[in-house]
Amino acid sequence: MTNWTNTRVLILGAARQGLALARWLSLHGANVTLNDSRRDEDLASAKKSLSDVNLTWAAGGHPLELLDTTDVLCISGGVPLTLPIVEEAVKRGIPLSNDSQVFMEVVPCKTIGITGSAGKTTTTTLVGQMAKKEANRAENGMKNKKDSSFIPSRSAFVGGNIGDPLINYVDDMTADDIAVLELSSFQLEQMTISPNIAAILNITPNHLDRHGTMEAYTRAKARILDFQSDKDTAILGRDDSGAWSLKNHVKGGLLTFSLHDLEEGLNGTYLHDELLSLREGFAYVPLLMREKVQLRGDHNVANVLAAFAIGHAAGFKLDDMLEAVEEFRGVPHRLELVRELRGVRWYNDSIATAPERAAAGVHAFSEPIVLMLGGRDKNLPWNDLAKLIHERVDHVVLFGEAGEMIEKAVKGIGTGRSVDVRRAQTLKEAVTLAAEVASAGDVVLLSPGGTSYDEFKDFVERGEAFRKWVLELS
Repeated sequence: MTNWTNTRVLILGAARQGLALARWLSLHGANVTLNDSRRDEDLASAKKSLSDVNLTWAAGGHPLELLDTTDVLCISGGVPLTLPIVEEAVKRGIPLSNDSQVFMEVVPCKTIGITGSAGKTTTTTLVGQMAKKEANRAENGMKNKKDSSFIPSRSAFVGGNIGDPLINYVDDMTADDIAVLELSSFQLEQMTISPNIAAILNITPNHLDRHGTMEAYTRAKARILDFQSDKDTAILGRDDSGAWSLKNHVKGGLLTFSLHDLEEGLNGTYLHDELLSLREGFAYVPLLMREKVQLRGDHNVANVLAAFAIGHAAGFKLDDMLEAVEEFRGVPHRLELVRELRGVRWYNDSIATAPERAAAGVHAFSEPIVLMLGGRDKNLPWNDLAKLIHERVDHVVLFGEAGEMIEKAVKGIGTGRSVDVRRAQTLKEAVTLAAEVASAGDVVLLSPGGTSYDEFKDFVERGEAFRKWVLELS
């Protein structure tokens, strides 16, 4: 849809995505009802943020009668599709949408979409830095021209599942701009438009509490490719069987990335003898030595290779990409060094909300590790992480709803080194326990493997709380 005038829209969820979409749709003539299960008094700040917008609020539940006056139902990312009001809307034939779908319907410029079970935030942020480098270079070049009246309009916008929803900025975008979006499986489920450049980094067990099966989860991820044309480009991770299994879905160009040499006939980025390189056809371009990547771990080298492949597909200048990578220090809450205290280095990896991502965090260190695990489980397998713990981890400190379940998984491993396992109820208590067992030379790693929703609003709030409590240690 491009004309929302007088369309009756019901939005479920008054968080970041829902608030942004409510504002945009209201300003474009839609009759918006914003519905949230929280009570009116708990929505005070949300209501204040939209006090200048004409819309209707429905708080305290999701009554089915709201559908009687609904033409389109828009679902925020955290809202489960099993909610009775969503299932009833499907039965009634009411179309489903979300903020990313609406954005893609009206965006005037080229788009880059990035998804994956892991690494998408780091990769999206780095690609965004590359895009901004190019935009700034073009603008500075134009400023140096004698004709000062010629002002370029190219800008780079980065958002989606991270930062601000890009629907907040779409009215300011022009055809010359570029938009870089992180897209989650939750968002992709409702989308019927694909980005011009679509990247799937990997597909490993995640969000099975939402999708039920790996097949359903993979189908959701694959939608980022399903609506591309032969003029578009897909980037698929070569080292991940889940992502690479979707190569037959590609309708246009295909690039890949790998920590190993690429097979003959494949184009993309790869690592060879500690050198990141690019190949397309018979052209070969050395990029930079691995030692210049500032991020820890093989998984982050893979993210950088993915960003180079995406940037190449977008036509970014090599110098801009190289400069962005060499300056990039990562994103908050992803293997973020908080402090060193009495020889112990504390790292915040709160964004690791699946056991596999916690394992990637463990692999990033050679030092002795005190591993902090917990939060809320997403119905994911923990056995592989439990085995790795017996190989690499000295102390495990558990917290939150999943603590008891993780303890059983770790202690259920019959072979391997002995591991000290301790449990706390809350993250704050876990920080105290970790400080008690850590010794000089150790790394204390918060890489929970579970979501934050048992104690915090999201992984950002959890990471900020962890940072605060670690900095208060003396």
